[in-house]
Amino acid sequence: MQPINATYRLQLRADTLTLDDARGLVDYLDDLGVSHLYLSPLLTAADGSTHGYDVTDPTTVSPGLGGRKALVALVSELRRRGMGVVVDLVPNHVGIADARQNRWWWDVLTHGRDSEYASYFDIDWHRARFALPVLGDDGLAAVVIDDDGPEPMLAYHEHRFPIAPGTEGDDPLRVHGRQAYELVHWRSGQVGYRRFFTVNSLAAVRQEDPEVFAATHREPASWFAEDLVDGVRVDHPDGLSDPADYLARLRGLLGPNRWLVIEKILSPGEPLDPALPVDGTTGYDALAEFGGVFVDPSGAEELGRLHAERAGDPGDAPGLARSEHELKQEVLRTALIPEVHRLVRAARREGGTTEDDAALTRAVVAAVAEVPAYRTDYGPLAGALGAALARAAKSDPTLAEPLSALTGAVLANGEATARLQQVCGAAMAKAVEDRLFYRTARLVSTQEVGGDPGAFAVPVAQFHLAQAERARRWPAAMTTLSTHDTKRGEDVRARIGVLSQVPESWSAAVAEWELTTPSPDGATGLFLWQNMFGVWPTEGRPDAELRRRLHEYAAKAVREAGVHTSWERVDEAFEARVHGWLDAVFDGPVAESMSTLVRRLAPHGRAVGLGQKLLQLTAPGVPDVYQGTELWEDSLVDPDNRRGVDFDVRRRLLAAVDPDTAAVESAKLLVVREALRARRERPHSFVGGGYRSVFADGPAAAHLVGFARGEDVIAVATRLTVGLAERGWQGTVLHLPPGTWSERLHGRRASGAVELEALFARRGVALFVRERQ
Repeated sequence: MQPINATYRLQLRADTLTLDDARGLVDYLDDLGVSHLYLSPLLTAADGSTHGYDVTDPTTVSPGLGGRKALVALVSELRRRGMGVVVDLVPNHVGIADARQNRWWWDVLTHGRDSEYASYFDIDWHRARFALPVLGDDGLAAVVIDDDGPEPMLAYHEHRFPIAPGTEGDDPLRVHGRQAYELVHWRSGQVGYRRFFTVNSLAAVRQEDPEVFAATHREPASWFAEDLVDGVRVDHPDGLSDPADYLARLRGLLGPNRWLVIEKILSPGEPLDPALPVDGTTGYDALAEFGGVFVDPSGAEELGRLHAERAGDPGDAPGLARSEHELKQEVLRTALIPEVHRLVRAARREGGTTEDDAALTRAVVAAVAEVPAYRTDYGPLAGALGAALARAAKSDPTLAEPLSALTGAVLANGEATARLQQVCGAAMAKAVEDRLFYRTARLVSTQEVGGDPGAFAVPVAQFHLAQAERARRWPAAMTTLSTHDTKRGEDVRARIGVLSQVPESWSAAVAEWELTTPSPDGATGLFLWQNMFGVWPTEGRPDAELRRRLHEYAAKAVREAGVHTSWERVDEAFEARVHGWLDAVFDGPVAESMSTLVRRLAPHGRAVGLGQKLLQLTAPGVPDVYQGTELWEDSLVDPDNRRGVDFDVRRRLLAAVDPDTAAVESAKLLVVREALRARRERPHSFVGGGYRSVFADGPAAAHLVGFARGEDVIAVATRLTVGLAERGWQGTVLHLPPGTWSERLHGRRASGAVELEALFARRGVALFVRERQ
């Protein structure tokens, strides 16, 4: 196994980036300085999948990506260069959008409980038939028999479903009535299987069953046995029945030394359970730290005032907590009601209660809404569930008895116990990440997965303590700034974050724009104004491609928010007003005003972008570079952040980049290359290396944030640059430890006291490496 020092995430796609294509990038990534390719899911996924998380055959490497032969060839090329591969595993669910592509699911639909795969899926076998929510308003009347293939099938538009042997030969409705499954309306609130959150096309599998674990991990296990893979990222472990048990068994397959990180979303203040056999999270907690330290806390008051004016509340921590609680209750009563009902039925079976279903449902909704994290069954959260139940009982004394019944069922440590934890995570994801974070808009750059917009900014002292903690407890945890799931790319967030430094200017601009081109809704407008500012070109108006992307982003944003329109009930009139408003912004007088503001603030956004990138690449942990982000990028939420990357441009720029000549276009590439190469040259200073905060001396000392790694690397960046540009460094200096230091980003040598005015004259970051004697 190759030691993992830094990773580069590639989004593989059969149509644009296969394993053979990835092999053709190895020389470029080696030159960039990464140690490992970090690949999106490799197993066979749904035809045309753009992400790979809808696996349909867990037993094979995707033929569309090149199959196992291409994986072996890629690893061989990497090994030749002293590099390796990290893979992404998806244990929680499989894709069932087209049942014919998933042979396990097709067999279960065909044979029901008699299928050899019946135990593989988390199906509610307590019902006579399990519900498939696929029908539209035309209902069962539109179901017909498809006789075109070797076996007859039930057909509903493009969907096909098997007919059990001996049940054919009748009209479609009677044939349908004889199947183990039941087709129901997609908005009926009936789902006969556990899903990934509310995605009906992703069916959960029962990893708690050793047979299922063995079947779904047979192919990955061969990668480990043959030393093809050096590390694993686990997607959404909190969806599983028992994440800790799953991770222990996975660790058994991996062995004690292979890298293992998990997509564990930690709530603000929640520590990762040290008992888990993992190396850390996938880095959303770190992302919030690297971005938050560049946010100006003094902007909170004015941006809160603007938010109150436009959205009705200041968007602060107390208001967000109330909204989170209300939205959790809302999604539990609506989108997640199938999961709630199944939990209630399990609680009734296992708790021996006489409480009716309505009372138990109210108790579940009240209790889960009070849970402060994705799950409470990790060691550091001992007592959190009991506290949540107590808060629910206090807020509504009439729930005392049903809450007691729910407690009894949980104490039985059976199905209800696991389902409660799974519902908690789904409620957190749907209410906060997929709803609240599209409704609130005090500063949208803080609204990422695992983020804490109520905190607004991360003080420098808190930042240093968090990095020191990671160095001590989780030195090999992944860190990141962008992923396939981030709601805005790192450079978009960097520019938006600058608004915290100019809140009055931003408020005045929004007021002016709303007078000339009023948005359809105050809160929606405030949210979209910031996102437009984040991606607006520095010269001219948005071109046709950016306009298209912003229209698509706005449509997703307003549906996720669920205030005026939603995925379940689209309000075409409201959405038309939003799109008409966007076109008026692009074509009207606001465009020039927006461009003027962007030209003024974009340099400060680039300063934040360089600063957070340097800190992330040199801080404790194993940094990941998401595909393409070695250059400036303007991605929004998926699928926008999964667009193809022009590697030819990056190759050309990398070959020419130089500290003396690097222009704005390639400044970020210079930072990435030099930071990654420093990690490769001085590995012991980084993964497992020490951490020490670094401070400047002088009137502008607060504008510097930095640290030392080991004894021979120092990284520093400027922060809050708008005010700094007005006042200057005023003689502020950085005192380097003894020795001669090579500054990699400006191509100079330094020792002793370094004047920051001169150091940061060209770009606001610096990377010092002590020269060896």
